[in-house]
Amino acid sequence: MNTVDSILCTFASYPETITPRMFKIKKSLGQHFLKDEIVIQKIIDALKEDSCTNLLEVGPGGGALTKHLLQLPGIHFKAVELDDEKTAYLKNAYPVLKDNIISQSFLDIDAPFDAPFTVIGNFPYNISTQILFKVLDWKDQVPVVIGMFQKEVAQRAASKEGNKVYGVLSVLIQAFYDVEYLFDVSNQSFNPPPKVQSGVIRLKRRTVPLDVKSERAFRVLVKTAFNQRRKTLRNAVKSLFTAEVLQDPVFEKRAEALSIKDFAELTFKMS
Repeated sequence: MNTVDSILCTFASYPETITPRMFKIKKSLGQHFLKDEIVIQKIIDALKEDSCTNLLEVGPGGGALTKHLLQLPGIHFKAVELDDEKTAYLKNAYPVLKDNIISQSFLDIDAPFDAPFTVIGNFPYNISTQILFKVLDWKDQVPVVIGMFQKEVAQRAASKEGNKVYGVLSVLIQAFYDVEYLFDVSNQSFNPPPKVQSGVIRLKRRTVPLDVKSERAFRVLVKTAFNQRRKTLRNAVKSLFTAEVLQDPVFEKRAEALSIKDFAELTFKMS
């Protein structure tokens, strides 16, 4: 049996996960590999609900999702994987990936397609928030994102105003995407099991752009407001508005009480 066959044989014995006999699981890279085929199928089913020609998988690891994604018809597929050991494994196990794996951190890459593309993945939890902000940089190119996140991050991304976890991430993501919390995932669905629960969310780019003075003004306002979220807006964002504008009753509220539309409208009153 040649080397490739040996690897595939080992994988065939453990089709749902990566085992220590194949290579090390690196906790420093936030590696927790999905092994639950029911969860995997639910993610694939969610992906199929929207049309997709170009698809980027982030952090394929041992290929639990990859093996299903490669079977989708008419898909131009790429993956980004930082771990050289996992990259070598994937290229051996799936030769079609030879020229379609980007061996870098997702946070450092340029957009991998010239045309619109969907992003999917069991995202490394140690950079999950940064991943979402990276997607925002590509919002004009990425119509859909389906991802597995630490449950707390997934909930923050999907949270509405008035919720205690509603914050900067919630507002900036939902300003450009409709976010749907799809389902919870137990930590027992991974190898090794993380200490936290997980959740899968779907982002769909909004069809009507948010009306703001500028994206920069919007971001500055949101980040400033939530930087002192226990204070009223009048105190938290006083540097951004004239004294006259600050007399508006809306400034008596705290940041978590404002909707995305409220923030957007306030940008036009910024000095």
